[in-house]
Amino acid sequence: MKTSVMDLKVEPMDIDYDQPPPLQVFAHTSTLHGISHIFSYEKITAKCCLWVVFFLSSLTFLMYVCVDRIQFYLEYPHVTKLDEITMPMMVFPAVTICNLNSIRFSRITRNDLYHAGELLALLNSRHEIRDTHLVEESVMEVLKSKADFRSFKPRPFNMWEFYNRTGHDIKDMLLSCQFRGSPCRAEDFSVVFTRYGKCYTFNSGDTGAPLVSVKGGMGNGLEIMLDIQQDEYLPVWGETDDLSFEAGIKVQIHNQDEPSFIDQLGFGVAPGFQTFVSCQEQRLVYLPAPWGSCKSTPPSSDYFKAYSISACRTDCETRYLVENCNCRMVHMPGDAQYCTPVLYKECAHPALDFLVEKESDYCSCETPCNITRYSKELSFVKIPSKASVKYLAKKYSKSEKYITENVLVLDVFFEALNYETIEQRKAYEVAGLLGDIGGQMGLFIGASILTILELFDYLYEVRFITYLYGCSVLSKTFLLGFICVTFLQKVDIHLNILLHNPSQQAMLKYTAIQTFGVKKSCF
Repeated sequence: MKTSVMDLKVEPMDIDYDQPPPLQVFAHTSTLHGISHIFSYEKITAKCCLWVVFFLSSLTFLMYVCVDRIQFYLEYPHVTKLDEITMPMMVFPAVTICNLNSIRFSRITRNDLYHAGELLALLNSRHEIRDTHLVEESVMEVLKSKADFRSFKPRPFNMWEFYNRTGHDIKDMLLSCQFRGSPCRAEDFSVVFTRYGKCYTFNSGDTGAPLVSVKGGMGNGLEIMLDIQQDEYLPVWGETDDLSFEAGIKVQIHNQDEPSFIDQLGFGVAPGFQTFVSCQEQRLVYLPAPWGSCKSTPPSSDYFKAYSISACRTDCETRYLVENCNCRMVHMPGDAQYCTPVLYKECAHPALDFLVEKESDYCSCETPCNITRYSKELSFVKIPSKASVKYLAKKYSKSEKYITENVLVLDVFFEALNYETIEQRKAYEVAGLLGDIGGQMGLFIGASILTILELFDYLYEVRFITYLYGCSVLSKTFLLGFICVTFLQKVDIHLNILLHNPSQQAMLKYTAIQTFGVKKSCF
């Protein structure tokens, strides 16, 4: 027996045409877990209350985890990655050396003594030799001849010219030099001025491409033998910034783009020893704020091509002295006039010492995001040995005592042809935050981004219905008619599909009306 559509006619009293609340419809169609058991078509039961407790508990745990993840993200954590990269060849670093004695006593003239004698603690304010009881006879004779100013007419004095002329000469200091086993000369060292006066840099890169190393280990770098010339050291009768109690040289190993800051970053090498310096290049990559503290776009320098902390400190110290003393020291860049010996003693040295030791806020040099530096391991052996002292004394026409007190050897080389990278990386990014929150949403309430879109869609529909009830009667009639026609079309389609399954007809009629939520006015 065939069943027709007309056979499905139901008496108006047999069907409840009341539309269920929109929230109930949303709960049964949403992919959000649990809410279909809370907003069921049945009356409120104990089962429904249990589902409310379960859902709220899961939602509470979800909110707790989400807040914890967001707080962790706002801490902007980072991790540090270490790695070693092997290279076939590497650029050899610049090596700056300074004699700890900045002025050779034999090069001081009467005019120098007249202008700078008090600065060097050789004379008092009356241009007289001070502390004569501490002076050796040979030194006293020289000082007496140079300190006789009775018929002397002082000439103009310039501190740069003074330091350049009286500083130790690399041609006199350098006894032997080898780089990668090949001889090097004094001309391979460029002059640079620091707080130690006239210093020298090997492989500065100023006159061409910097030298490279193709092997690691001792004998594949720079090896120099120096005479520190202690006989030329100024006599020390007091404590000044231009005098040193030590004997030896100061050494700094740095990048070619970085100016020397040897007074604070250098290490000492003593006479009577051969010092081995095993280096490894380190390339540091820091993160800018808020993950780190580096400056991604560092300020430009007026005197240096590349920004570095050393360049920033030199710029800052120069600016501080020009502002406070109206002059600059010999090692400072710029075009301001050089300080006189009086200003050196009364203003420049005290101001610079104050700036270095106490006034840290004035020089706020931010760390660049990319730094190249060299880690160092130092070892020492005694030189000369008893077996070699006579040979060296004969070779350089010096006494054995002189060789022991003045000669040193410096050996700088790469430990291996590799460099170490120390890189800061973001430990927790937006993708990780979204992944954690999404995973917790799926674990606790079975939600996803599409579930959130369903919520927005539901809110939009509720707003649309509210707007519909606020429309004019004519507008509501047209809209309601359109909804009713659409509903009837869908019911007819579903009924035709299920004509051959009469057992599902009653359920179909109830489900269709409940799903499409049609008011009595549609019929």
